[in-house]
Amino acid sequence: MEETMKDYEKELEASFRKINEGDVISGTVIDVNEDEVTLDLKYYTQGIIKAADMSEDPGFCVKEDVKVGDVIEATVVRMDDGAGNILLSKKEANAVLAWDVLKQYMEDKKNLEVQVSEIVKAGAVAYVEGIRGFIPASQLSLSYVEDLEPYKGKKLTVRVTTVDPEKQKLILSAKEVLREQAREEHDHKVAMLVPGTILEGTVESLQTYGAFVDLTDGLSGLVHISQISQKRIKKPSEVLKVGDKVKVKVLNTRDGKISLSIKAAQDGQETEEIEKTDVRNYSSGESLGTSLGDIFAKLDIHV
Repeated sequence: MEETMKDYEKELEASFRKINEGDVISGTVIDVNEDEVTLDLKYYTQGIIKAADMSEDPGFCVKEDVKVGDVIEATVVRMDDGAGNILLSKKEANAVLAWDVLKQYMEDKKNLEVQVSEIVKAGAVAYVEGIRGFIPASQLSLSYVEDLEPYKGKKLTVRVTTVDPEKQKLILSAKEVLREQAREEHDHKVAMLVPGTILEGTVESLQTYGAFVDLTDGLSGLVHISQISQKRIKKPSEVLKVGDKVKVKVLNTRDGKISLSIKAAQDGQETEEIEKTDVRNYSSGESLGTSLGDIFAKLDIHV
């Protein structure tokens, strides 16, 4: 009896509900086949979305991409499809609703899995929420991409960087995600270095305030001028040149940067003054050796 009353209440509620052509309504998928999707609208009749009206994405497959239980928002196209059902279009709803979703993705910096559907001039195309998105060639990878064809059909993790509904403009970037992953990987490697460890490296550049030493594995650190030699020097080039192999001691790792000492590695000296050497104080407008920008520079990447 209780179930009957609940059913009656639902039917009563549905009888008062008004649905008009042009309305955007939601329903739960109760059946999927190659030709159409059937929705429970909690109404006296069901909703039908033809497969061709589901998505603009050429890679979309109704049998694979839609599952029973999915909740879909769609626009009412016709109140009677000829068989007593309400005819709907998800594509039309997407043209309005998807842009709000995309804006939220951009604000949240949400990582999205997409598949490149085609290669076009200066980039690639992928669909998000049924909307055609453009990935510029410069945003496909951390490094320069000369041949775009291998990216066709490839799955990428991207972020939304530009959303303009009026111009129907959606720009995506895989590079932004890759850059963040590279930064996290780099900072993890730096954090794993134990102060006091002796390492071998190669002098990669000389600055007025010290020398940057390549430690391999994508890491490099600063040897401040006061930590280069036991004798007082006015500039690093007095005792070092680019390409020299040197032993260095790790003094500290802060903010993803590595402070090193050649002097401490030579004689085991480790004073409080040395421990406080902080690479954050030395920049002179150039990227520090352990910064992400320096890693990209080695790969010939313009950040």
